[in-house]
Amino acid sequence: MTKRMIIMLASLGVLFGGIFGFQMFKANMIKKYMSANMSPVLTVTAIKAEMLPWQPQMKSVGSLRAVKGVDVTTEIAGLVRSIPFKSGQDIKAGALLVQLNADPDVAQMHALEAAAELAESVYQRDRAQYAVQAISRAQLDVDSADLKSRRAQLEQQRALVSKKAIHAPFSGRMGISTVQVGQYLNPGDKIATLQELDAVYADFALPEQELSRLALGQKVSISSDSYPGRKFSGRISAIDPKVDPSTRNIQVEALVYNPRHELLPGMYASVSVDAGKSQRFLTVPQTAVSFNPYGATVYIVEEGKQDGKPALVVRQNFVTTGATRGDQVAILSGIKEGESVVTSGQIKLKNGSHVIVDNKVTPSNDSEPKPAYE
Repeated sequence: MTKRMIIMLASLGVLFGGIFGFQMFKANMIKKYMSANMSPVLTVTAIKAEMLPWQPQMKSVGSLRAVKGVDVTTEIAGLVRSIPFKSGQDIKAGALLVQLNADPDVAQMHALEAAAELAESVYQRDRAQYAVQAISRAQLDVDSADLKSRRAQLEQQRALVSKKAIHAPFSGRMGISTVQVGQYLNPGDKIATLQELDAVYADFALPEQELSRLALGQKVSISSDSYPGRKFSGRISAIDPKVDPSTRNIQVEALVYNPRHELLPGMYASVSVDAGKSQRFLTVPQTAVSFNPYGATVYIVEEGKQDGKPALVVRQNFVTTGATRGDQVAILSGIKEGESVVTSGQIKLKNGSHVIVDNKVTPSNDSEPKPAYE
């Protein structure tokens, strides 16, 4: 064998040895990587399940309406002479709101008053003459009828003059005036709105299935986006005796106390109706429950081991859920009080997964969440 062949064989040996060694090194690295990542540690948030008081409620949305509220208008036509009220003013019942020009009507009323007085004098004189048989009964009847006619015309004219002065039908707050002095008003023209604000009605609807849980006088709580975090209390004042056949809902009216006049007619309102006695339920955030075709599940954090050392592992449990309120859900079975339940990070979990609990940022767990305002 020549020297050249020996060199070639040695080179091939080195080449194949290098390739084989690289493959062995690569296999060892993959094996180490797979073993290191066989049970990755996942970060989750968790909370302990606890028993909390739970007031059963029926929730709905509705709108507010004044107990007394009208658009003040005029019954007859006329020229506006004065507007004694100011926009937004609180007024008493009977206060003068608008005075229309009534000069011709007042003059006509005075003329009718004079005619009625004359008819009264004629009747009284003829009555005395009839007593001594100086005139006939027929003449006295004519005088009596004339007196009644004059008085009726006078009362009609007085009513016409009275209509030229528009008064507040009840106490309340005036809206923004839409008329000016000197403007000519036609019957039905709006002058301003008048609303009594000491109390307001909340009109809302509930499904017919809730009818058995409704009763007059039932406590109601109202909230409005205009006053975040505020609650206004009231009670059910009326329940419609008919269910809407198109929606199968029943209309409910609640009287809500409004002593500071903060609630205004037409406002949107969220309504909560207390139904039944307060109970206690095992409660967790709704984010803790995974709803699947085969049932609702949660992951419970327990003490376990990893590589012979203490570690946290998760166990998947089926649960039976109950009512919800805000961010919370009641758990009827499947969890024990005090167990730590995963509230976020469940997507990559499975039975036996190793986890680290980091609650620096946790899902909301508020029974009555509010919109965030800057």
